[in-house]
Amino acid sequence: MEARDLELISMHGENDAELKALYEEHVSYEKILEKLENKPYLTPAEDLEVKEIKKKKLAGKTKMEAILTKYRNTEEN
Repeated sequence: MEARDLELISMHGENDAELKALYEEHVSYEKILEKLENKPYLTPAEDLEVKEIKKKKLAGKTKMEAILTKYRNTEEN
């Protein structure tokens, strides 16, 4: 995530519960993925879990990006 995005999240996360929840979920998914991807071998169930988490993480990031775009546009005007 870019520094500007992190700055916007810290500025608006206090007042925007959805943005804050999405960011916290994103960080949580990153930690889980890091732990799983550092294993030398994944079971089929773990491999499936990685794929599902990546899909959820991407969906959340897409929603977060839409919210951040709104804040970027507000600042530019």
